[in-house]
Amino acid sequence: MRSHGNPTTRSPAGVRSRPASCRHGAGLVLAGVNDPSRPVASREGLPGATVWLTGLPSAGKSTIAWALAAQLRAEARRTEVLDGDEMRGLLSAGLGFSRADRDTNVQRVGLVAELLARNGVLTLVPVIAPYEQAREAVRRRHEKSGTAYLEVHVAAPVEVCARRDVKGLYARQREGLLTGLTGVDDPYEEPERPDLRLDTDRQSEAESVRALRALLTDRGLCAP
Repeated sequence: MRSHGNPTTRSPAGVRSRPASCRHGAGLVLAGVNDPSRPVASREGLPGATVWLTGLPSAGKSTIAWALAAQLRAEARRTEVLDGDEMRGLLSAGLGFSRADRDTNVQRVGLVAELLARNGVLTLVPVIAPYEQAREAVRRRHEKSGTAYLEVHVAAPVEVCARRDVKGLYARQREGLLTGLTGVDDPYEEPERPDLRLDTDRQSEAESVRALRALLTDRGLCAP
């Protein structure tokens, strides 16, 4: 039986693409990247920050991130989304799904996120990041440069995630067609003290987005 590691990197045909309003911004040019000790504010005068949304596959991480990004971009807030599938396919192409490779992927994404956030960009990171140690290493990177970092646990029972799964990953795992599905036959270490927990089995997408935005507003990272 072939192992596909963490199959969340697969994007089979028929998966709903994100809205066109969420796709722009890839050509962002950063200034001041050579001085990591001095985070800069955005054009709106708001500090940059990384918001890491961690959770099981199909818990709702990307859905929430892209919905919030669309709102903030409509208000001219500099916002980027580092989507897990895109990062795996580009930044971490060639990595497998051993613990070491998963941790390397998280550190690479964390580096890019901190670079963007340090330069005034609100950076949303819907990436599973299953291991607490790797997530804490990313947090420390941000603390070292004085850059804001928030951890959001997007939580849903695995059976709910399986019902939502448009990629069919959970079904394929049950059929023995893949292994290494996070939260099923590969570990997921839940955050012990996240800045916010979103229970997406009980909250709608709109409610989750409002809760996350309220947190950002409270921390001075976006307008009310």
